[in-house]
Amino acid sequence: MTSGDPVQPPRRVDRAGIVIAALLAVLAVVLVWDTRVLQTTTMYGMGPEVMPVVVASGLALLAIGNFIDALRGSLPARESADPVPVALILVGLALLIAIIGFGGGFIMATSALFVTTSAAFGRRAILVDAIIALVMSTLIYLAFDRLLTLSLPTGLLERLL
Repeated sequence: MTSGDPVQPPRRVDRAGIVIAALLAVLAVVLVWDTRVLQTTTMYGMGPEVMPVVVASGLALLAIGNFIDALRGSLPARESADPVPVALILVGLALLIAIIGFGGGFIMATSALFVTTSAAFGRRAILVDAIIALVMSTLIYLAFDRLLTLSLPTGLLERLL
């Protein structure tokens, strides 16, 4: 070190980073464990158990990288979190689950999620967002239902199409 260099404080282990790394590792293990109990009916090639293992591998790599960076203290400083946007997105997810659970269908459920998420990002044009959400959700539903012939949860709006 030269005499003109500022003295840098010693890096500290980032405990929150270690917790995040542990959670990522646990999620990877749960995915692999859950994949083991899948009933495969594939007679050839790859079955449905391949993709969860790929995702679990990615999570494991993220856990390792996060753990190393946490030990080195080289994770970026976290910004303070505003709880309102997080709460709005959680409300949107709860609405999505509730609407589908009570038979409201894909279009209404994803529209509710879209509107609450856009509000979480600071947009206040709720009526315009609702119209955009209904149009986009309907187009997505039609693409999955008619073009890909995959079934999505149906409700009143889906039965009208």
